[in-house]
Amino acid sequence: MISKNTIDTVFETARVEEVIGDFVVLKRSGTNLKGLSPFSNEKSPSFMVSPVKQIWKDFSSGKGGNAVAFLMEHEHFSYPEAIRYLAKKYNIEIEETVQTDAQKEQMNERESMYLVSEYAQRYFQDIMMNTDEGQAIGYSYFKERGFTGETIKKFGLGYSPEGYDAFSKDALGKGYKLEYLEKTGFTIVREDGRMADRFRGRVMFPIQSMSGRVLGFGGRILGNDKKVAKYLNSPESDIYHKSKVLYGIFHAKQAIAKKDNCYLVEGYTDVIQMHQAGIENVVASSGTALTPDQIRLISRLTKNITVLFDGDAAGLRASIRGIDLILEEGMNVKVCGFPDGDDPDSFAKRTPHDELVAYLENNAKDFIQFKASLLMDEAKQDPVKKAGLIRDMVTSISKIPDRIQREVYIQETARIMDISEQVLVSTLAQLATKDIAEADKKLKEERAAQTMKPVKDEFTAEQVRIDILDRVERKIIEILLLYGGNTEEFEDVYIKFDEFGKEFEHTERKEYKVYERIYLNLQEDEIQFANPVFRDLYKATIDYYMAHELLEADAFLNALPQELQQVVADIYMQEERYHVHEWEERKQIPVKHKNMTIAAYTTEHIVDLRWLLLGRLVQDLKLQVTPDGDNMEILMSVMDYNTLVNYLSRKFSRLRSHFY
Repeated sequence: MISKNTIDTVFETARVEEVIGDFVVLKRSGTNLKGLSPFSNEKSPSFMVSPVKQIWKDFSSGKGGNAVAFLMEHEHFSYPEAIRYLAKKYNIEIEETVQTDAQKEQMNERESMYLVSEYAQRYFQDIMMNTDEGQAIGYSYFKERGFTGETIKKFGLGYSPEGYDAFSKDALGKGYKLEYLEKTGFTIVREDGRMADRFRGRVMFPIQSMSGRVLGFGGRILGNDKKVAKYLNSPESDIYHKSKVLYGIFHAKQAIAKKDNCYLVEGYTDVIQMHQAGIENVVASSGTALTPDQIRLISRLTKNITVLFDGDAAGLRASIRGIDLILEEGMNVKVCGFPDGDDPDSFAKRTPHDELVAYLENNAKDFIQFKASLLMDEAKQDPVKKAGLIRDMVTSISKIPDRIQREVYIQETARIMDISEQVLVSTLAQLATKDIAEADKKLKEERAAQTMKPVKDEFTAEQVRIDILDRVERKIIEILLLYGGNTEEFEDVYIKFDEFGKEFEHTERKEYKVYERIYLNLQEDEIQFANPVFRDLYKATIDYYMAHELLEADAFLNALPQELQQVVADIYMQEERYHVHEWEERKQIPVKHKNMTIAAYTTEHIVDLRWLLLGRLVQDLKLQVTPDGDNMEILMSVMDYNTLVNYLSRKFSRLRSHFY
């Protein structure tokens, strides 16, 4: 593992504007830098970099964070890969933490396997480009496929010579150990001790990781020997797991993220030909059946997949099998076919770029439309077949995790297939999990009874309540980040009684750090933030203040996980926008009335949050009341909380009347 000292040195040395400047053209805008978003197509720059705070924010996509977060988003590096990239950029020596002998051995073994694979890629390409055999067999094959020299170089294509052990001997001569040649699958050692090259006489397709490291190879035989497999992949190893990798992901990752869509094809040449035709957001499952791990790899870049299948029946069946798996992972899926006799490779090869783009856009169907047109054609006028095919469509819908999306697809299926929604909902209930079945049964009962609002209306109302609470929780986090270290005078109002028992308000003023005041107030009710992201960020911010008293933006940001960095960067950058356009002084707060201080602004939002969360707690307690149970303890708790809610309501009203 990389030592903490190295990581700290990287964060102290790396400048976010320099790192991002390698990928995005930035121009000065006040104290900040601006540029066009690298994550979306835009004409007006909304990508902002703050050299002072060492953060960036892309207002078009919502992404943000520090230099490491940018590399993880833009280059799709893992955290260690981003640290290593920055260490190399700034000439920082990487220290490794103390490891056991077993850990060192495992790490050295994996690294040795990577080095062997990367050497193999160079060797195969060199053989193809610089030997008579390579030129006559390997290079001529790729040229016949229509690949240019630039494309061949981009994808690292090569050729493994016919010699029985040519590669193995060369690798051993260069100092690579036979142990790693075996473990990566390049060399097969016979029982008599003789070596044999696994891929001899094949054209070679390197398979790379998301970060570009060579994991394994696919090799295609060029002869007509039916006893030999047409394609041969590297065997499973510590660095290559075919079910967890996608061919072309390294070259496609930026285009997938920018286009917010991934084209999924079947073979290596499909990917390469599409790239050469200008469609770069495309990957292949490398000749294996699509797996959940491969889909999750795409989901890091986009939630949208378009499956491109061959015009033949085999390609069609493979696409149908993959659809349900994609849906089950919560992805959106479309399907696009090609004319009979065509596949993505051949179609892209003979179709001009603009026509290819138009074809893909115009012929990509939503999976429901695709299945409906396909299945109805198969069923024709056979009612039994039609019933079975409708069930097949509902089976696909049942894989979708999101209930609202399932509801929409049920409605669309009912319309297309001319069948009652009730029947489809009932069928869905039989196929789905227990929770989904119960939810859909309830939906059916509600529609039949016509006694309640539609689910869509209920969802909207609930969403409004959640949105209000979200905004207040975010505002508390914003106050903590911007003013948490300030010392302010806060006002406390207590209800007291005089000697005659008459109620009156007693006011006390006391100085607190803003973060202390927020922490103490929320601790009084033992309440937690409802939004888990804000809950984690609140804890991290309070913990940081407890340890340091003042919050240094860059140091605090660097200590956060990436998902929290984006929220913090968003708040800081939004504050920068207000600073440039509306605020006259750095410490001025964006409030609705000039007389409101930071203390009052803080108190108002604390009261808002406590009021909302306590009200929610009261509602939850009321739901626990049962007709025949012992509800005394619950009712007493409700009364106590209602008293506090009423007090907060009065305080809330008094605050508002004082400042507005």
